Amino acid sequence: MSPDSAMDGIDGRVPPSAREITTGQANRVWSVEGPTQYILKHYGDPSRAANEAAALRLLTSHRAPCPQLLAASSGSSTPSWTAQAALHAKPVPIDRFLVDLTEPLAAIHRIPGTHFGRLAGARQHHSWTDYLHDRLRMYAASAPSLRAVARLLHQEVDASDNAIQPVLLHHDLQPGHLLREPAGSRLLIDWELAIFGDQRSDLARLAVRLGLDDPTPVFALASQPGATAEGRLHLYWRIHLLADAALSTDRVVRERAAGRLPGSNVT
Repeated sequence: MSPDSAMDGIDGRVPPSAREITTGQANRVWSVEGPTQYILKHYGDPSRAANEAAALRLLTSHRAPCPQLLAASSGSSTPSWTAQAALHAKPVPIDRFLVDLTEPLAAIHRIPGTHFGRLAGARQHHSWTDYLHDRLRMYAASAPSLRAVARLLHQEVDASDNAIQPVLLHHDLQPGHLLREPAGSRLLIDWELAIFGDQRSDLARLAVRLGLDDPTPVFALASQPGATAEGRLHLYWRIHLLADAALSTDRVVRERAAGRLPGSNVT
């Protein structure tokens, strides 16, 4: 048990009065009442738990818009868990999502890193190119029918300018993860996939999550457009489509993503 987990007796166990609020593919989440109201999250993957805890600590140190981490498991706890302060906030409506995302996302993208990839619980890379190649190899191994697509993307990665300074990315931006508090401030939840990388990858993943046929509409959120930024956005968009086509457990999501990738053959 980590030092965090001593707060108010929070130990990762589910109290009898806890109310389960969602059951995801890999995680279970409860709302817990008591002297300290909190959200208890159990993870199927310990590396994601470690990553979310590390991200929340980093965000808090930069006074960024995120939930407060109250406690977290150690590496030996089963299941891995975090406890986060309960929020009195509601998801931002979809018609306001991109507008309301601009300010909190800019604050997050100002947080620098010293490596590329996950903050904790996974391999860290010396360059953005190495990180992208590693991801592409994993997608190709998971979906052999997409190896030709992955090979073309490897070539595009090598041909692009990847002299990137790493910054913090949420890397799972989607409606429901941006909340508005009663006072009007916005914050982002669900940080288990956070990485250090190129901020345009965050925007490309958002375009995939919004189901856009072209990522250009999210380009307005880029704080550093640059001469080659739009081309990178399109490259990252295709990489994230490949990720969905190779790894999604939802057949509809998998087939929709594959259908946007030239040369794919996923069923």
